[in-house]
Amino acid sequence: MTTKSKDVELSDDIQWIETPAQAPPKFETGESCGIALTNAKSINNPPLPADGPGNESFSNLLLGGAIIGVPGLLTYLLGGGKKTFIFFTLVTVLPVLVAFWTYTSTFSPRTNEKVKLPGRPVEHYITFKRDEDRAKWSGRNKIPMQTFSEMYLDGLVDFNGDVLEILEYRHDWASFAFTWDLFKFIVGTFFVDVLFHTKAQDEEQIRPNYDRGNDHYAWFLGPRMIYTSGIISDPDREETLEELQDNKMAVVCEKIGLKEGETMLDIGCGWGTLAKFASLNYGAKVTGLTIAENQTAWGNDALRKAGISEEQSRIVCMDYRDIPRTKYDKITQLEMGEHVGIRKLTGFFRQCYDMLNDDGCMYVQLSGLRQAWQYEDFIWGLYLNKYIFRGADASTPLWYYVKCLEGAGFEVKGIDTVGVHYSGTLWRWYRNWVGNIEAIKAKYGPRWYRIWELFLAWSVIASRQGSATCYQMVVVKNLNSTHRINGLASQFGLMGALAKSREAGKSRLP
Repeated sequence: MTTKSKDVELSDDIQWIETPAQAPPKFETGESCGIALTNAKSINNPPLPADGPGNESFSNLLLGGAIIGVPGLLTYLLGGGKKTFIFFTLVTVLPVLVAFWTYTSTFSPRTNEKVKLPGRPVEHYITFKRDEDRAKWSGRNKIPMQTFSEMYLDGLVDFNGDVLEILEYRHDWASFAFTWDLFKFIVGTFFVDVLFHTKAQDEEQIRPNYDRGNDHYAWFLGPRMIYTSGIISDPDREETLEELQDNKMAVVCEKIGLKEGETMLDIGCGWGTLAKFASLNYGAKVTGLTIAENQTAWGNDALRKAGISEEQSRIVCMDYRDIPRTKYDKITQLEMGEHVGIRKLTGFFRQCYDMLNDDGCMYVQLSGLRQAWQYEDFIWGLYLNKYIFRGADASTPLWYYVKCLEGAGFEVKGIDTVGVHYSGTLWRWYRNWVGNIEAIKAKYGPRWYRIWELFLAWSVIASRQGSATCYQMVVVKNLNSTHRINGLASQFGLMGALAKSREAGKSRLP
């Protein structure tokens, strides 16, 4: 087992708190927003679920016309030929893109007007520290969300109350216009990360993120130390964060039909909690892989304390590209693919294919983006990429993941979309983070606290409303010799629907 480094916090070093209650609302209008609202105890229910501008008012034809038309006009005015046109196309394509996206994100109408905005002034929600900022954004002159987020991290503006509640009303005080700073990050940083995703790059970006400190993550993840979505089992009850995560681990093990004595590889295992769960509850022999040394130490310590021998299960600190080509009965990967990158997903899935027994099963959980996007989706996603998950770029619509899995030789057996479950999980993470404010600020400073406070609160909303979501996919090898009948009992979408109908006495014609 891995011995503890003097600088690595383990579970005994953490002072855990019970997830605090959500702060009471202070910004309710007392009037209907124009549509029906939810009242579930399992999530933070939106008081103002408004839609912003997005793809419905964006025209690829107009964008293509601008990209071709601007250099075409310049070529015509100068009397040039084909080479002149190509030159002007290369020179103008980036400025045209910036101008077009800036204009459309600033002036496009909302996707729909069903939700009525309160129409309160900007200063009702936020307070600027500088006179020039107060003069620039006040009344109905909304501040761009990207500009606001940078100012908030720098301490130049404050929320006039609970961050999550005020973000729920962001359509009333913020716009989602693209800014020059946003474009600079996209071109200078994001595109570079997407293009390469080398092993050295991942080492530089991912390892420091997860090795920042186990206490940092413990302050919002809670005792289970699971950095992926839990599963809500009862929308009318506020289950604890630990209940949500236990629900999720049970779902994973059942979806892959995990049996005692089977070998399981958990790629990107985090702090090893799924490995511990599968070892204790299902008797599996689990190898967990993480690139982070702190997670390795934590995971092996947790296995040892649970009485699980190293011969049965262990956590290994290793890059996924270095995994020995051993065969496994089951493979799991929960939101690990984001660090692989969209360009390399098919190759990574093929690597998994080669390590999976022919009668095996693989569980893949990946964050996703909606095809029918809104500008806010991109602004939130780029904030996440800049401050939380540098280099993570594999959030795409569902169809792309299916394409990559099928291209690697897999057949999709089942898919569940769990975005609202993620929202419920994040809501609890946010409250844990706020509840540990003094400890966080004392060790990491107020700016670091604000970075994660804003991310967690905004993500509660993003995952609930569909800006981001999460897909659970179960796949098997697409071989003639794959005995698909053996997997029937774990197709819970089918079995669950049938069981519900039978329970209600509605499953047969009279």
